[in-house]
Amino acid sequence: FLFLGSSFDDATLAANQVLIQFLNITAYAMDGFAFAAEALVGQALGSRNRLLFRRSAVMTSQWGFGSVVVMAIAFYVFGSSIINVMTTAEDVRLVSYEYLPWMVLAPLVGAAAWMLDGIFIGATRTADMRNMMFISFCVYLIALAFLLPKYGNHGLWASLIIFSIARGVTLGYKYPKLEASVES
Repeated sequence: FLFLGSSFDDATLAANQVLIQFLNITAYAMDGFAFAAEALVGQALGSRNRLLFRRSAVMTSQWGFGSVVVMAIAFYVFGSSIINVMTTAEDVRLVSYEYLPWMVLAPLVGAAAWMLDGIFIGATRTADMRNMMFISFCVYLIALAFLLPKYGNHGLWASLIIFSIARGVTLGYKYPKLEASVES
């Protein structure tokens, strides 16, 4: 992402760096819920309690999804102010404002992937994570091939959003099998 973003002008490159901080903020917040999911899911799996496994996955995910809604609203309402704190360069600010809607969308579409990462890590299902990440990365590359040439930086951000969606969808596809594997 950052490598491809470097092919644009300096203001766009700098704006992408500013905007990626919104994703970092989201990731740090979501990691708290994902870490909780890891511990609780691992405990439920170790005790062979499917009901506790489901409850742990659902409860931590509800908190995670609630937090991304709050973050998306905050980014929508205060995003310009956050950008203004991060940079004083007017050209970078203007470009950042143009791409800010992607930062409002990113937490909402990324939440499933972050939470499912925590659930799968807690269940020590790293092979599933690897395989679904590979599929998601292929989807990302296909999206880039179509969107980047036609839409430039918007295509780059759209491809990243599609990647997040693909991660959530592919891991979500594997989740029922994971839950069913917990002995009750």
